[in-house]
Amino acid sequence: MNTSARMSPRELRASLSLAAIFGLRLFGMFVILPVFALWAEGRPGWNLTLVGIALGVYGLTQAILQIPFGYWSDRSGRKPVLYIGLAIMACGSFVGAGFESPWMVILGRMLQGAGAVSAVAIAMAGDLTRDSQRTKAMAIIGSSIGAAFALSFVLAPFLEHAIGVRGLFAMTGVFCILAMGVVAWVVPDVEGKPAERQHTKLGAVLRDAELVRINIGIFILRMVLMAVFVVVPMGLVAAGAPAKDHWWVYLVSVGGGFLLMLPVVMGQLGQRDRPVVIGAIATLGISIAALAASEGHLAGLVVALVIFFAGFNALEAKLPAMVSRAAPASARGLATGVFSSIQFLGMFAGGSLGGLLAQRGGMLVVLGACFAAVALWLLVASRMGNFVPIK
Repeated sequence: MNTSARMSPRELRASLSLAAIFGLRLFGMFVILPVFALWAEGRPGWNLTLVGIALGVYGLTQAILQIPFGYWSDRSGRKPVLYIGLAIMACGSFVGAGFESPWMVILGRMLQGAGAVSAVAIAMAGDLTRDSQRTKAMAIIGSSIGAAFALSFVLAPFLEHAIGVRGLFAMTGVFCILAMGVVAWVVPDVEGKPAERQHTKLGAVLRDAELVRINIGIFILRMVLMAVFVVVPMGLVAAGAPAKDHWWVYLVSVGGGFLLMLPVVMGQLGQRDRPVVIGAIATLGISIAALAASEGHLAGLVVALVIFFAGFNALEAKLPAMVSRAAPASARGLATGVFSSIQFLGMFAGGSLGGLLAQRGGMLVVLGACFAAVALWLLVASRMGNFVPIK
C-alpha cells in the first residue's frame, strides 16, 4: 500500500487542530453579522454609518497586520505568535462585550481584527504537512471555515435571543481562550528553529509570478463572496423567502457545495492544481450567471448557491495550499501573510463596491460586475503553472 497517498496521524492531528482554531475564531466573528445591525438600531449614538464601520474595521485591521504577523512567525516561531494573536482577539472580544457605546465597540472590533493569525495558522499547516497532503489539510481547514459560516448564520438568532449581542462578544473571547488551549496541547510542534532559516524579503514575495496570480485569485474570490451576499439576501426575500427562513438556505447551500467539492479535492484530480482551479473558477462564473437568471425564483437561487459554494469551497481549499507550495520555506509565513492581507482587502472591496453598485443598479448590476471579475480571473489563471505535489 502506498502510504504517501494518505495523511499520517501527525498530519491529520495538525490539520484537525488548526481547523478547530479557525472554526472557534470564525464562528464568533460570523455569528455577529446577522444580528448586529438590528441590535444597534435605536441604541443611543448608533447610526448605519457607525454600524458599517464596526463591522468593516475588523477586516481592515486584519488586512494591515497579516503580513507583519506572518513575517514575525517566520522569525520567532508559529506557536508564540498564535498565542499573542489569539490573546489580542480575546481582549477585543471582551471590550465589545463590556460596552454598548459605538466607539468602544468599534475599538473592540479593531482589537479583534488585530489578532491577525490566519496567515500564521496557514503557514503552520504548510510546515506540518507533506506537499502531497497539503491540499487535503487545506480542505479540512476550509471545511471548518464553511461550517463556521453556515452554523453561525443558522444559530445567530437563537444565540442572540439567549445571551444577547454582548454575550456573543463574550462567547467569542472564550472561544479564543479555548483556541489557545488547542495550540498548547493539540497542535504538534514545528521541527527546527526559526533562527536557523534563511529569510526572504517582502519584495521577492511580491514579485513572484505564481504568487501574484494566486493573490489576484484570492482577492477576486473574497470580493465576489462579499458582493454576492450584499444582494442575495434581498433576492431571497424578493423570491418569497422571509429573512427568518434564510438559515436553511445557507445551510443547504454551504453543505451541498461542500459535498460536491469533496470528490474533486480529495480524489486523484485533487492532486493537480491547474485543472481543478480553472474548473472551479468556471463553476463560480456559471453559478453567478445562474443567480442572475434565477432572480425572483427561490428554487433557482438555492441551486445556484449550491453551485456557487461548490466552486468557492474548492478554491478555498486549493489557493492556500498553492501559496504554501509556491512560497520558499523561509518565507512561508510572509507569503501567507500577503495572501491573507489581500483576501481581507478583497472582502472590504467586495462589501463596499457591492453596496454601491446595488444601491445604484440593483442585483443584476452587482452580479454582472462579479461575472466580469471572475472572467478576468479565469484569464489570469490560464497562465498558472500546473503544480503537481511531490509523492
